[in-house]
Amino acid sequence: MPAYIIALITVTDAEKYEAYKALAPAAIAAHGGRYLVRGGPVQTLEGEPERRRIAVLEFPSVEAAKAFYRSAEYEAAREKRRGAAQAQLILVEGYGG
Repeated sequence: MPAYIIALITVTDAEKYEAYKALAPAAIAAHGGRYLVRGGPVQTLEGEPERRRIAVLEFPSVEAAKAFYRSAEYEAAREKRRGAAQAQLILVEGYGG
């Protein structure tokens, strides 16, 4: 069953954040993942306005998503993100209904 990582990101140093953006896609692809959403305009339809950058990643399974997050490739990307952004990553299992 597919799994999704929802990333909510506040960029604090846009120039430094570019280094993270350069490394993350390869780490995601190496674990069978792909972007469904990668930044872009956000419209809040209900609740408090969302100002963070949003990314949604799809993986073939929860295990693949966890393997991506724990990988050396993604650790290198996270190192580049430190000091450039604050992130909240949420892992959810897809709906099989």
